[in-house]
Amino acid sequence: MTDSDWTGRIAGERMAVDQQFTDRVEASSFSNQQWGLVMTAIEFEIDGPDDPESARIVADTSKLGSIMPELEKVGNQAPMGAPGDSGRGGGKSGSGGGLLSGVKSMLGMDGGDGADAQTDEAEQLAQAYADELQSELEDKGRWESVCEQAASKHHD
Repeated sequence: MTDSDWTGRIAGERMAVDQQFTDRVEASSFSNQQWGLVMTAIEFEIDGPDDPESARIVADTSKLGSIMPELEKVGNQAPMGAPGDSGRGGGKSGSGGGLLSGVKSMLGMDGGDGADAQTDEAEQLAQAYADELQSELEDKGRWESVCEQAASKHHD
């Protein structure tokens, strides 16, 4: 059900939503680099494109699990070129970072809830992004044509 044709035609709206969504990302536990990685694992689909009135953009987050180990690595890295950076910590990983935290995680002694909580947060943010994207398309008067394109692709 992936409708890649319609997603390629909404680059301008995606850029606008990216800019509007910056505050949400900054308020989350994700760094910008982590959020970028999350977005590589998200696919957007239109649920019910035959009826633009009830159609909705949904975030397919089924591939998030595959990037979670990398997401943690990115979160434990220090920002490049940070002033006074001694290579300890960095990012907004929320786990406290550090060598001990990484060792505990590898040994399964970190409680295991961190990844689940981060996955839940990523899923919620991704759907919020999808909702804002749909609003942007509606505001620009493009929602119906995007639905038509998704519906025609869906029926192929």
